[in-house]
Amino acid sequence: MCSTVAGMSRTAAIVGGGVGGLTAAIALRRAGWQVTGYERADALPATGTALGIWPAALRALDRIDVDARVVGRPQRAGGLYRPDGRELAVVDPEALATRAGEAVQLITRPDLLRLLFEALPAGTVRFGSPVADVPALTERYELVVGADGVGSAVRGATFGPRYRARYTGVLAWRGSVPLRLSAGGEVWGRGSKFGYTPQHDGRTNFYATRRAPAGWRPDDPLAELRRLFGHRADPVPEVLARVDPDTLLCHEVVDLRPALPSYVSDRVALLGDAAHAMTPDLGQGGCQAIVDAVTLAECLPAGVDLATGLARYDRLRRRRTQRIVRASRFAGRLGQVRHVVGLRDAAVRLATRLSTR
Repeated sequence: MCSTVAGMSRTAAIVGGGVGGLTAAIALRRAGWQVTGYERADALPATGTALGIWPAALRALDRIDVDARVVGRPQRAGGLYRPDGRELAVVDPEALATRAGEAVQLITRPDLLRLLFEALPAGTVRFGSPVADVPALTERYELVVGADGVGSAVRGATFGPRYRARYTGVLAWRGSVPLRLSAGGEVWGRGSKFGYTPQHDGRTNFYATRRAPAGWRPDDPLAELRRLFGHRADPVPEVLARVDPDTLLCHEVVDLRPALPSYVSDRVALLGDAAHAMTPDLGQGGCQAIVDAVTLAECLPAGVDLATGLARYDRLRRRRTQRIVRASRFAGRLGQVRHVVGLRDAAVRLATRLSTR
């Protein structure tokens, strides 16, 4: 079993080089750990869609001296609309910033990953290094962090196959197009929705969802996307006209069920999607991974017993993030309503008015 010699840095292996894994590497190094990251991809991604980084995650990054605002832009006003363009609700970013302390920042995933990666010493992350033998890592390192996403090998090796990502009944399309929009929005229909968010570089991020049976995929994802949403109000048709089929992503939406009984076991800790994979409906997946990672390191400073620190991390993060998983699942179901659509829309309008008083 791995042990730490007095006077030497404690060692940690981080499986996964995404947002949560890179944040954990920075944070643990600052807490005095010697860190090695293992990432299956050969390099950082060159392309990707935008993430909304909420104030809690921005402030967590501030605590490890990473200012994500330098690669982002404040989120602009947006709204919820019916398919014919009639307004259901308006999102006021200024009111949101007043309540939360600052604006949500829109950051492309490649920009955020590059910012985090450049905050680490060269060689910290080993690219092209998938981890097949998790127990072997626990023999070599005092701490193993599973930040390896929704299909986490670390979670599977630690908690078994019962706790895994499961299909929610929703198929999603994602991508970005060369189109400059002044504001974002989300169009809710019967059992489907389409969203669009301006990026800082003159492009627009988009996503679309519809209910579909497990295992079903359209023969032509772009043609199906245009068939489903091409008749909706502007700017949806313009977005669809600019989609490059070679960059369009189409995948099943999943979340983690049942919820894990703990985010830690012995010397293993899970964070991000590995611990609490959630649907994207609240835009919190990346944000919660960041907060997980910083909190984990803050629970494990020099001189703190590993078991004590891991127990505190689990206590601080598990119940909160599992509540967000449930809320995101509910929000997704609300957007996919097929019946009583009028009642749903009226409830959304009322909730929005009450929240802005």
